[in-house]
Amino acid sequence: MQRKRVRKMIIGILIFVAVLFLATLIIFPPSRGKLPQFYDENGNVLENSLAEKCYLNVDGDDLGMIIMAKDISNPVLLVCGGGPGIPEYLMEDMYPSFLADKFVVCYLEYRGTGLSYNSEIKAEDMTTERYISDIVSVTEYLSERFGQQKIYIMGHSFGTYIAIKTVQQYPDYYNAYFAMSQTCNQKESEYLAYDYMKSQYEEIGNTQMVKKFTECPIRESEEMYSKYFSSSLRDTAMHELGVGTTRDMNSVITGIFFPSLRCTAYTWGERINIWSGKTASREFPVVEDSIHFNAFEEVSSLHIPVYFFAGKYDYTCCYELQYKFYKHIDAPRKEFFTFENSAHSPVFEEPEEATNLFERILDA
Repeated sequence: MQRKRVRKMIIGILIFVAVLFLATLIIFPPSRGKLPQFYDENGNVLENSLAEKCYLNVDGDDLGMIIMAKDISNPVLLVCGGGPGIPEYLMEDMYPSFLADKFVVCYLEYRGTGLSYNSEIKAEDMTTERYISDIVSVTEYLSERFGQQKIYIMGHSFGTYIAIKTVQQYPDYYNAYFAMSQTCNQKESEYLAYDYMKSQYEEIGNTQMVKKFTECPIRESEEMYSKYFSSSLRDTAMHELGVGTTRDMNSVITGIFFPSLRCTAYTWGERINIWSGKTASREFPVVEDSIHFNAFEEVSSLHIPVYFFAGKYDYTCCYELQYKFYKHIDAPRKEFFTFENSAHSPVFEEPEEATNLFERILDA
């Protein structure tokens, strides 16, 4: 009798372990971290295409990047992603943009984050100047590797802070700047978003969320503003109301965190490093600088063309301020494109519309 109980217990434990193991493989699938290639109609890898991870050693640290192209003779586009910490390639993986149809696209993962994560990096060294210097080094590498005197650069959210500061200082390196969800005056943007979201909850009668907003009056003090900015309230409200990362992303956990664990373009170790880098980036001076960046005061003009890609429902970097900054800035050529069904990631949310615009720009 005792033996039967022990046998049943052992079988039960083995079944539990097997189920747990299978669930782990589903949630966190193993991978060698290989990127999907580009194929022709016969299933062969496209000639002159490229899909690779590579590293550039800059001042003793390896900067990781993902480069994708259907044709390596196309113009080069360096993408400065959001965050920092969450790789822009994750957006490409979840919401294919077709950028690689028109460009040789380089998704740089910033020093101290993602593929560039290194536990020995000192947070205090991750300054705006350091990040700009890294962008310039990667630009020089891409220009030389692909034989192009100038390249294009695109920023997304936080990346617009780095990109616009870079092109302001080094305009001769770039053909044009694409500003997706330009950060303009983040504190003012947060005020506008706060008021909008509170009013939306009042309108639909969600008294619980109205109470939470009322208990966090962000204009009263810097402490209250900082508390709100890093709170779950802000992210929860933005994604519930469809004004966050994308119109259809209901939660950062289900929309970004879990997909990042399942993205087989990264190995297990690389996926862990994404979140190690994201956590570390909270202490980076460059992040603090970006939060207090006021484009209206610091960037009155650029010496290269600038094209704004703005989602009508973007309240992470408020659409209204993006348009206001577009009117403010002086440039040899500037255009403002409104994406009617997008929030914070218009190039990924409406890829066909974005592709048409890029074609028009490149053909001009």
